[in-house]
Amino acid sequence: MAKRKRKVPDINSSSTADIAFLLLIFFLITTSMDTDRGLSRQLPPPPEPNQKKDDIKLKERNVLTVFLNLNDQLMCGNDYISIDQLRARAKEFIANVDNDEHKPEKVTKEVNFFGTVDVTEKHVISLRCDRGSSYKVYLMVQNELVAAYNELRNELAQSKWNKNYADLDAEQQEAIREIYSQKISEAEPKKYGEKK
Repeated sequence: MAKRKRKVPDINSSSTADIAFLLLIFFLITTSMDTDRGLSRQLPPPPEPNQKKDDIKLKERNVLTVFLNLNDQLMCGNDYISIDQLRARAKEFIANVDNDEHKPEKVTKEVNFFGTVDVTEKHVISLRCDRGSSYKVYLMVQNELVAAYNELRNELAQSKWNKNYADLDAEQQEAIREIYSQKISEAEPKKYGEKK
């Protein structure tokens, strides 16, 4: 006797696309995406159309040059320093407490809550990196420079209001930012040397 082939029943697949679509949406919603993190910087406003090129030049005393070479060595001004020393160097430069003639010149300015104060309004920290320097060290340098500004702002907030800078209201923070405005200029990385 010959056996008859059994017919296998078909699977109803009309809702398979719907299920796949629902699963896709579920995983998209519940999965956390890695977001790129960057450095927050406020770019300076564009120059005025009638501004002369000579107006942009800075005095040498108003610029602190920070250079990170391809061996991750840090140079601040004319000295090689460690990253641990950078914050103190930057704070000393930004504040220029003793009005040193080799540090940024001070300008008298009227600031809310503080009255007439002398500020280093024209200072700039210029950061240059070699293309061969590591990203980790570059971020450490950036963090130290930003931390210098944050510490100066906190110290001023503590001395004036006995509060941290972050706890102040918007007007108080703006006043402190007028005294310690963050000015970090960054040049495009270049290949300055060969790694040995």
